[in-house]
This record gives sequence, C-alpha cells and structure tokens, in this order.
Amino acid sequence: MTLIAARPGPGAARPYRFPQVVRRSAAGGQVVAAHLPGQNLAVAVLLLDGGAGREPVGKEGLGGVLAKSLEEGTAQRDATAYALAIEALGTELVAGLDWDSFQVSVQVPVDRLSAAVELLTEAVRTPKLDPADVRRVRDDEATALRMDWATPGPRADAVLRADLFGADNRWGRPLYGDPESVAALDVDDVTVFHSEWFIRPGTLIVAGDLDRIDLDALAATVFTGAGGAAADKGGPIEVALPEQRRIILVDRPGSVQSTLRLGHPSPHRAHPDHVPMTLAGTVLGGAFTSRLNHLIREVRGYTYGIRGDFASSRRFGRFAISSGVQTAVTAPALVEAVGEVSRTRLTGVTEDELAVARFWRAGQLSVELQSPRAIASALTTLVVHDLPDDYHARLREALLAATVEEVSAAAAAHLHPESLTLVVEGDSAVIRDELVAAGLGEVVDHAP
Repeated sequence: MTLIAARPGPGAARPYRFPQVVRRSAAGGQVVAAHLPGQNLAVAVLLLDGGAGREPVGKEGLGGVLAKSLEEGTAQRDATAYALAIEALGTELVAGLDWDSFQVSVQVPVDRLSAAVELLTEAVRTPKLDPADVRRVRDDEATALRMDWATPGPRADAVLRADLFGADNRWGRPLYGDPESVAALDVDDVTVFHSEWFIRPGTLIVAGDLDRIDLDALAATVFTGAGGAAADKGGPIEVALPEQRRIILVDRPGSVQSTLRLGHPSPHRAHPDHVPMTLAGTVLGGAFTSRLNHLIREVRGYTYGIRGDFASSRRFGRFAISSGVQTAVTAPALVEAVGEVSRTRLTGVTEDELAVARFWRAGQLSVELQSPRAIASALTTLVVHDLPDDYHARLREALLAATVEEVSAAAAAHLHPESLTLVVEGDSAVIRDELVAAGLGEVVDHAP
C-alpha cells in the first residue's frame, strides 16, 4: 500500500465549445436554437415574459398556481386524456417560473418533437382552467407552503427580501408567495393572468440536432394565433443600500437553532462585473472550500455549513449569506460572518484562493452544459438577459482569465458589510441580549 501524503492538484481545464446558436423570426415569433449534431434527444421551451415579477402586489403565487393548473387538461381534452397523450410520447410537461420568465418545456427523441410541441402549445395557449381544478391546485399549493413555512428558513428569507427591496412592491415579496397570498387567490386572478401573459408569442427555445428539426414548422405550431406586443422589460431597479447595518429578530420560541440570513442589494445579471463578482462570491462563501465555511464550520464548529453568494435577475440582484447555528453561538457566528465579509472587501482575494474558484467554476460550467436541457436553459439566459450569442462560448475563458486585481476590485465595489441586514430567526428570549451586546447594529423585532 502506498500512502499519498500530498493531495493531487487540479489538472488543466479541458477544452469546451458551446454549440452554434441560431436565431430567426418565424410565424410572428422568435426562435433561438442550438445545434447539437447527432443528438437523439431534443428539448423545446416556450419562454414567456410572465415571471413572478409580473404578478400584482398582493397576488403573489399566481404563476405557481397557473403552472400546476396547466396539467389539468385543455380546451381539447380533459386531464386524463392530456396525460395519456403526453405520456405516449415518453415525456412530461415541465412548467416553472423565476422572477423574469415563465418556462414550459418538453424533452423527447427528435422524431417526436413536433408532436410534443403541439401538446405543449395546447396546454399553454388553451388550458382548461376549470374553476374546480384551479381551486384544488390553489389549495394544494397553499397547504404545501404552510408546511414549508412551518420549518425554519422561509420566514427569515421573506423578512430579508422585504427589508432589501420593500414589502410594498413585488420584488420585496417571496418568489412563490406565502401561504396567505396563495390561499387568497381566486379563479379570476389565474385566468386574467393567463390572458395577459400567455397569449403573447414569447420565444421558442430549441436544443437538438437542427439537421433533423424543422424550426419553421415548430414556430408555426407555437406562434399561430398568438397576439399582443412584447412587454417592456424595464431597466435595472435602483435599490439604495441601507445607511447602516441592523439586526431583525424573528422570534421562534423554544428553537434550539438560529437561522441566519444576511444580505444587501447587488447589481443585476447583465452587469459588466458579473464574472469577477461571481468569483469573489465563490471565494467568500460559494463553495465548500470558501472562507466562510472554513472559518465558521471547520475552525469554530458553529454550523454544518454556511453559504454566501451573489444572485441576480434581469432587474436586480442581492448578496446573501445563509446558515443555521446552535442557539448558544448565534451572536459569535454573526460576528465572524460579518468580519469575514469585511476582510474580503478590504483585502481582496489571494491567487491560491482564486485559482481554486476559477477551476471549479469553469469546470462546473463544462460539466453542467452537457445535456440538451442544460443547453436550452443556457439559451434562455441569453434571451432573458439580452446577452450576445457567444456569451457562453466566452464565459469559460472569462472565468479562467479573471485576475486577482479584477476579483478583488469587484469584492471592494460590491460587498457592503456596513449595509448588511442581519435576519435571525430563533428564540428571542435567549439570544436577544447577546445580539445587542455584539454591537453589530440596532436590534429590532419583526412584527408578524
């Protein structure tokens, strides 16, 4: 037996080439496709500008209820007949949303793509939306949210988002709503939202062997009968940084653990500093080897894990740290976390840390962008964020070429430890005095 004393170093990054991107106008809509020669699977996505950001304030969760309701039959067939038709093709309808878009997709062998896209279009353009079905879906979603919100985390997430972006606008409320907002939805809310956003053409995303796919025919299937002008996407939202740090205490009586959520606003997805920001976030908290995880998990033993990173959408972004710690070490964990953010902003990153982050991010990109579904998801990123067709082809090189100076400058520009909102969900009677004594900022109690 040979004992290896030194850990092997990372190898050279393998070459990666993003597929050729094809864009065309057809049948009154836009098609964006990636050519995957010889690939027997194909993915089609109908990308609609009907994300959570389009939901009216007070109606949070509309998109989620509508997504589930699309599976409940169409104007042409009931739920059972539709399920049998889609299953006969060996696929399923996958619907979901984020802040910027609503996406419905199918993945099938290439020779079944046309039939699958017909069924996708049927569900999106002409869903049955039977009142009884919509109410049942709504109630199921509200129940699922109640179960989720009974566990630590969702309330803390909601409180942080409201403080960063304002609870009086959609951006400051949970992506999928909360139990109360979903339970209060009625059938008209869902049908009106569908009529406003799901009849517009949208963009058809296709990933597959384009030599065997008729894009014009698919476009005719998806866009025929669609109408309405494309909605104004709006520019980046200017979110002011808080002038001082503060702690918001969310009481969870008897809890033996404190749930921590720290954050502040950050730039939108298309910001020119996206790559160095991503790498700075990786060094600080975005990987198991990060500074935060090393200090608070490995050195202090306060938690099983802690994560911090930048996340962004089309119009806004946020930097956030999340963890769960034992109640007794709530204040010390917060002090250490804030201190690590401050150190990273002031001193930047080292070459050794950045080398690990570079290779991990670039290698992760190469591994993730292997399947037709992953390629289709990458194409949606191009469309939603108005990025150039060669963005993904250049992204890997940009990650590998980022310098210590660039990443350190991004950390200095976009980390704001003095403006952090620190949300703590835990037993207020036990931890409040220690949080005050820690001197991290004013401690305020969250009003349910």
